[in-house]
Amino acid sequence: TATQATAQTPPAAPQPSAAMMETREVRGQLSPRRYTTLAAEIPAKVLTVQPQEGGAFKAGQTLVTFDCAMQQNQFDKAKATVMATGITLEANQEMIKHAAIGKVELQVSEAEALKAQAEAKAAETVVSKCKVTAPFNGRLAEQKVREEQFVQTGQALLDVIDDSALELEFIAPSSWLGQLRGKGAVRVRVDETGKTYNARVARLGARVDPVSQSIKVVAVIDGRPAELMAGMSGRISLANP
Repeated sequence: TATQATAQTPPAAPQPSAAMMETREVRGQLSPRRYTTLAAEIPAKVLTVQPQEGGAFKAGQTLVTFDCAMQQNQFDKAKATVMATGITLEANQEMIKHAAIGKVELQVSEAEALKAQAEAKAAETVVSKCKVTAPFNGRLAEQKVREEQFVQTGQALLDVIDDSALELEFIAPSSWLGQLRGKGAVRVRVDETGKTYNARVARLGARVDPVSQSIKVVAVIDGRPAELMAGMSGRISLANP
């Protein structure tokens, strides 16, 4: 009788453990510590823009100046009105002592003086908007207007950044939380430089996303390597996986 071969089931492939399935690397991007877009607060023609794109500036430095001849004239006129109403008020205050005018006339002159002062303050505020100053030390990332261009109120002028410290932003799996808490350490290999840098967690997101089981993380790279720039990206891994 022919011997019938017995079919044998091949051994099952080993299943990866939970630890093997955990994400080992994620992507992240370098961002400036502070950044903002400066906008025009009055409609006016641009006179100067400094520095050029990529240039550095100090907090309080004038970045944009406008042609404000008309606004300055209005301010000068308002100051002259303040002076005139002040003189009238002083004269009426003397005259009321001698009953040369009535109380109503004095009150009217007082009101006119207050009105003139308020209008002068408003004109002074407008003139103060004739230049845009830097809110912090930083660099000009993008110039959105040019000299001799007329801009409207609210129009974007400049994108400025403070890159004195670069932050590393990334989305990490929630399984990393145990090592990220308490200024945990991570490593980032930046694509543009090909180098690996150490970083410390600065802050964690307020909650874990229940769908993706991930959390936003912000870390700060140790030191301030000169070759790094905002916008660079790379692969992030735990320093002690």
